[in-house]
Amino acid sequence: QVQLVESGGGLVQAGGSLRLSCAASGSIFRINAMGWYRQSPGKQREWVATITSVSSGGTTNYADSVKGRFTISRGNAKNTVYLQMNSLKPEDTAVYYCNAEVVLSHRVDSRPYWGRGTQVTVSS
Repeated sequence: QVQLVESGGGLVQAGGSLRLSCAASGSIFRINAMGWYRQSPGKQREWVATITSVSSGGTTNYADSVKGRFTISRGNAKNTVYLQMNSLKPEDTAVYYCNAEVVLSHRVDSRPYWGRGTQVTVSS
């Protein structure tokens, strides 16, 4: 089917930066959109950012908590997405998950797929 693999997480000091990457592979016909979510212990998984395909307008959207600090973008390969995180705060500490809305080969409907997550820890 489809696999999403995140990378780029780590431990950084408050005010620092990290760049997360996500690569999708498998029987992919088309990816309509990709995004990032995050989850901290004891909290619900929350949406962070989304980017749509070029055919869908290539628009980006951000949660208010990260707007102006984070930037989502697609790689030259259409199965990749990045999250540039600047001015990191301790409250950004979470496991970050990549999400993709995928149309599988020989299918017409889209379905969501998730990566296993990458840990981001921001120290004060």
